[in-house]
Parts: sequence; structure tokens; C-alpha cells
Amino acid sequence: MRLGLIGTGRIGTFHAGILQQVAGVESIVVTDADIAKARELDRTMGVDSVPDVDAMYDEGVDGVVITAATSAHAGLIHQALDEGVPVFCEKPVGIGIDATLGVVQRESEADVPLQVGFQRRFDAGYRAAREALRAGSLGWVHTMRAVTADASPPPAAYLPTSGGLFRDCGNHDFDIMRWLTGREVTSVHAWGVNRGDAFFTEAGDVDTYIANLRFDDDMLATVTATRYNGAGHDVRVEVCGSERALFVGLDDRAPMPTAEQSLSWRQGPAYATFLERFNDAYAAELIHFVDVVGGDAETPCTAADSLEALYVAEACVRSHETGQTVDVADVRR
Repeated sequence: MRLGLIGTGRIGTFHAGILQQVAGVESIVVTDADIAKARELDRTMGVDSVPDVDAMYDEGVDGVVITAATSAHAGLIHQALDEGVPVFCEKPVGIGIDATLGVVQRESEADVPLQVGFQRRFDAGYRAAREALRAGSLGWVHTMRAVTADASPPPAAYLPTSGGLFRDCGNHDFDIMRWLTGREVTSVHAWGVNRGDAFFTEAGDVDTYIANLRFDDDMLATVTATRYNGAGHDVRVEVCGSERALFVGLDDRAPMPTAEQSLSWRQGPAYATFLERFNDAYAAELIHFVDVVGGDAETPCTAADSLEALYVAEACVRSHETGQTVDVADVRR
């Protein structure tokens, strides 16, 4: 099959490299708002570059992967569905509730699949935890604790199109908690602060937050995120039940230096980026998308899933701004 890829920045280049190794993918045609980037990928990786998205569809593609700026996602998804082409899009599918609702509506009308890039659903640790939860081996779950921590902040130019830390990083944690437990968040209380570079404040964003979540079965959870985790890139979740607990992300490369005098497990070099931490998960989700394009699999992550995670993020933003606990129902449309 021939696949299109829109957006040739860091994650787009990474995805192109994976797709070149996937059985059944014969060629990749790429484009970018900055055509020089697409041409450079053409030169270094042997893909085909075209000047714009319309030219990509004129080439004839069986499926399209969207890794452009977040602010462009919704429009590019609409175009792909209008073209009748199966589409994979990095999260989120749109900035804000209105744009996301528009994608959900268009997805419901389309006869081609849309897969959203929640790659944690394809991580071996998260999948094992989900199986344990669904089997009931943890007993009833009383607490979950999730961490998403970047080793260093993104460039200032990234912030205006990112949606902000609650939506950009938080929606991964909010989605994976829903996916793990099958439960929905009912209320949140969140705080966000800025202690790092001034460009976060100037962009109306925060560089660190903590959110307390209450679920519909009275399970409690905390989610923390930061752009300044000098120890390395850290993504973990703790699932604590009445019978036993499980930890995801506490492997040999977890950036968890200990203050204890002895250490019972081997430690390797800490993950530096999310691409290192989730390399295998990214590969697995793209392989699955190729199967979706080929008609051999169902899409596992829909626009409706992205909307549910966004509602939690929006409730967190409102809580941060007002200092009040916010019911998720109050931000629904």
C-alpha cells in the first residue's frame, strides 16, 4: 500500500522511519507546511515529497498519517475523511471542544476509519495492567497515581499550537486511566504553576501541574506533569487495589534515582525523550493502523475517546483558573 504522511517534524520523521519497516507498506509520500522539511526527508529517507496536501491526495494514497501541528489536526482529518481515506492522527484531534466535536460528528458520518494516536494503549506494560484489572486480580482499585514528566521543555514556538500542558500531556494520562479501568472521571481539582522559563507564562500555559480526579466508582487518582524533569523522561502509573498493586513504567531505564543506600534492581541510562520511552508502542500502533487500512483490524482509539479525555483536560483548566473543584459534566457540550 501507499501511505501519505502530513508533517515532517520530529514525530513525523520518526513515524516515517517506522512505516518504512512495516510489511505491506510499499511507499510513503510526505508533505509539510514547510516544504523544505519534506524535501529533506525525501533526500535522507527515500520517501516521496510533494508540495502540499492536495498534491498528496492527487498521488493516490491508501491511508494517511497526520503528524502536523495540533492546530491543523481537525481540518486535516476532515479533508482525509472527505477524500474517503483511512486516517491516523496524533492526539488530540482538535484544539478545543468545538473542533473536537466537529471531528466526532464527521467521523460518525464517514465510512472510513479514524485512529487517534494514544500510543500508551499499545505499550506492553499498560496492556498487562489492563488485563490484570479486567481479570479482577487487583481486587477493587482505590487509588491511581500517574506521572508524565519531560526531561526538558519544548521550544517556545511549540506552545501556541499545543493546546497547553493540561491538554497536551494530560490527555494521555486521562485517556489511559479510562482505558485501563473502563471508568469515567466525574470531578477534578487541579493546580498549575510556572517556575521555569517565562515563555510559558507569556503563552498563558503552565509548566507543572497536579490534578486530583474522582471517578464514577469513587476511585481516586492523582495526575502530575511537568516540562522540567532533569532526571529524564518519566511516564509511569501506579494502580493500587485492595488485593495488590501494579506499576507501569518502573523499568531499568526509569529516571528514578534513589536516596536509599542499596538498590535491588539494575539501572540503565534514563529515557531522554518520549520517543525512547514508547518506541515499541509507536511501532505497534502504526502496524495496527496499517492493518486497519488493509481492512484486517478495527480502529482502537476513536475521536470520541479523544473527546472524553479532552473533557477531563478542560475541567482541569477551569479548575486551575477558578481554584474550584469542577464537575466534568459542567464542561460537556
